Amino acid sequence: MYFQLSKLILWPRLDAEPRVVDFELGVVNVISGASKTGKSAVIPIIDYCLGSEKCTVPVGVIRENCTWFGIVINTIEGQKLLARRAPGDQQSTGDMYFIEGPNVDVPRRIEGKNYNLDSVKASLNRLAGLTNLGFDPSSEDGFKSRPSFRDLMAFTFQPQNIVANPDVMFFKADTNEHREKLKTIFPYVLNAVTAEVLQARFELDQLNRNLRRKESELRALVAANTAWQAEAQAWARQAIELGVLDADRVLPAEWSDVLDLLREIAKSKGSNARPSLRGLDTTLGRLDDLRTQETAQAAALAEHRQRLNELRRLRESADAFGSSIHIQRDRLALAKWLKELTVAAPSESLVAVGRGSRDELLLLCDNLEEIEVKLRAQPTLSDTLDKETHRVRVATEEALNALNETRAEIANLERRSEAAQAAADHFDRTERFLGRVEQALVLYDRADQSSTLRDEIAKLRARADELQRTIAEAGVHRKLRNATTRVESAVNRFVPQLDAEWKEAPVQLAIDDLTIKVVRGTRSDFLWEIGSGANWLAYHIATTLALQEFFLSETNHCVPYLLVYDQPSQVYFPKRAAIRDDDQNIDPQFRDEEDIQAVRKVFALLGQQAVAHKGRLQIVILDHAGEDVWGSLPGVRLIEEWRGPYALVPREWYQSQA
Repeated sequence: MYFQLSKLILWPRLDAEPRVVDFELGVVNVISGASKTGKSAVIPIIDYCLGSEKCTVPVGVIRENCTWFGIVINTIEGQKLLARRAPGDQQSTGDMYFIEGPNVDVPRRIEGKNYNLDSVKASLNRLAGLTNLGFDPSSEDGFKSRPSFRDLMAFTFQPQNIVANPDVMFFKADTNEHREKLKTIFPYVLNAVTAEVLQARFELDQLNRNLRRKESELRALVAANTAWQAEAQAWARQAIELGVLDADRVLPAEWSDVLDLLREIAKSKGSNARPSLRGLDTTLGRLDDLRTQETAQAAALAEHRQRLNELRRLRESADAFGSSIHIQRDRLALAKWLKELTVAAPSESLVAVGRGSRDELLLLCDNLEEIEVKLRAQPTLSDTLDKETHRVRVATEEALNALNETRAEIANLERRSEAAQAAADHFDRTERFLGRVEQALVLYDRADQSSTLRDEIAKLRARADELQRTIAEAGVHRKLRNATTRVESAVNRFVPQLDAEWKEAPVQLAIDDLTIKVVRGTRSDFLWEIGSGANWLAYHIATTLALQEFFLSETNHCVPYLLVYDQPSQVYFPKRAAIRDDDQNIDPQFRDEEDIQAVRKVFALLGQQAVAHKGRLQIVILDHAGEDVWGSLPGVRLIEEWRGPYALVPREWYQSQA
């Protein structure tokens, strides 16, 4: 991802211009300086402005004299200013100031936030083109959560405690949380696990859930269908026993014919399924008529009862209305009394009522008369309801009496006739049998939909096989091996150009351990098993450059094409060796030509790579070593030198407050 540092900005607490450090794009930018001038604060400031959870900017002069920290970055979308409020006594703050445009102007002061930390992180995630999917569909938290722009900083920064560390190769990999997340995202940044693979994993997880559910449904349907087919012959024989089928009916052997026969049985009527009905006396005929009559009478009774309930609710509503009218009339009775007084003795009433209230009094009296009219109409409604209620109640009693008489006659006939009792029992059993057959056919029809379910399952399995090929671990491992081979090849090209002890020994990238291994003969040694700070520095420089070369070779890779190294020369020069007194050179007793050449090799390789990538790669070096060590190298530029009165934080910011 084209993402290069254009400016680093500090806003002071006092009323002064902000401190701006300008960087060149596409080259090696060197800030050289003595100790305690702020070099080691540059990476924490950049990291803080890019959304780190904690502020690791050193306490003291920088934090005490700055209100905001900011950077301007160049991207394919133009410039973006990301500023974050200094945390003060807190570990961090989420207040952000974010503006973007073709060319961003640095404000003299920042009055307040216009963004928050989460919004800036989301913007950076979008800029990097990172997927929104996690690495494990079953869990979206922890080490398997989605990759973020913050994770990519592991490949960008090499602070002083990392740049020549034998135990830690990548930024913040010294903490377990970042270490495990970095292991997870490594195949992603090496394009072995792509967004397509992650999408396929999530789709496959959902598809497998759906597939298991449908397979369970199919097993249940098949089991029910198998059991039901085994009972089908028994259903047919029971139909013959109950008289639903003729006794001489031959039962079919084919399942389709058996199914048609059962559908015929389900459509039969219970009354036609009694073989003895025609041979019984007229009692059974009468019993059939009475049952039909009982059903009709029960329906009529239910209708009358419903009508009575509706009339009762209407009566309650009318009574409530009448009560409210009476209340209103009583409240207005005083107006009638006042009107009579006015007519009888107008002069005295006007004194009591008031000359301006006569019209209102007359209006109240008119309203009272209107309510009286409504009250006079109320009895008429009540009389109508009483008549209708009486009529319906009589009809209900008649229907109830008729139903009771019919049921009494049915009971009397069934007691007097054993044949009738047997026919009644037979009728009930037949009806229940026909109901069970009908329900069984409904269940079978559902089970018979298994063919559709089988088609759905087949399609799901075909899609699962297709997705499985996309996410096949063998394919992921093959891509990862190819990518690591490319990175290792670049490391093996870079190491001989540095001051490493075993220049020709092949280097392997150990992703599971987040380090490298040096192969010498029959043994492979991890970085922490190798001695010498010169070796550690050489392998750090070579590995980070090799990874950047890989990222640059891919189209629109998510990792920023930016490297920041802090104090790469520390393994060669003690700090006091780089301190200058006025214009004097480094004390000769601390100068070693071999060490100078070793440091120069580092700067030369970094400059060579910046030039080779034609402005797409930017490198920033913060170091004690001056131009007399690395000067005149192609692609390497001195940006600022912090010695004497010059430092990251201008002295007048804090000396004026002393």
